[in-house]
Amino acid sequence: MKRNMFPLLTAILISASVATSCNNESEKTTETDTTTVKQDATTPAQETGVMVGGAMMVPSKDIVDNAVNSTDHTTLVAAVKAAGLAETLKGSGPFTVFAPTNDAFQKLPAGTVDNLVKPENKSALTNILTYHVVSGSYRSTDLKDGQMLKTVQGEEISIWNKDGKWMVKDAKGNTANITTADVISSNGVTYVIDGVLMPKK
Repeated sequence: MKRNMFPLLTAILISASVATSCNNESEKTTETDTTTVKQDATTPAQETGVMVGGAMMVPSKDIVDNAVNSTDHTTLVAAVKAAGLAETLKGSGPFTVFAPTNDAFQKLPAGTVDNLVKPENKSALTNILTYHVVSGSYRSTDLKDGQMLKTVQGEEISIWNKDGKWMVKDAKGNTANITTADVISSNGVTYVIDGVLMPKK
């Protein structure tokens, strides 16, 4: 009788061992799967945009909040703040902004920028800056060769295409190249330009 019991006990122990091993593997798999789901749930999706001045300009931010992150537009941002236009350009808009780079401002006669940002010259600074802003949202697909756009300042600028390159011409006949187009913000579109536009008045 004892001899008959031994094979039976052995079979029971082996079955229990196999069952335990399967349960452990199932638990491991479940834990691993749970971890994977948690990682996927907590990983935010990257917002796409346009790189300007070493920073990503994204559609979820307004024109000003995007511009302050660009190392190429520190002069423009300082001028906008000095003119008291930051809140306006953070408004619902929409606006189309032609944004001169730091290098563009450096092309102006020496001392021009320093003089414009003085409190007593706020009106002149505002006049120049609003000449770079157009009401409405104009993407590159909306622009046409020779098109005239009325600025917030009141005078017009014109859009030209020469040898496949787009440029902006001011009221005095000076031109600036569009170096980066379609920088989309929550309240409009920005075009990076390599020159400062000047109104007649």
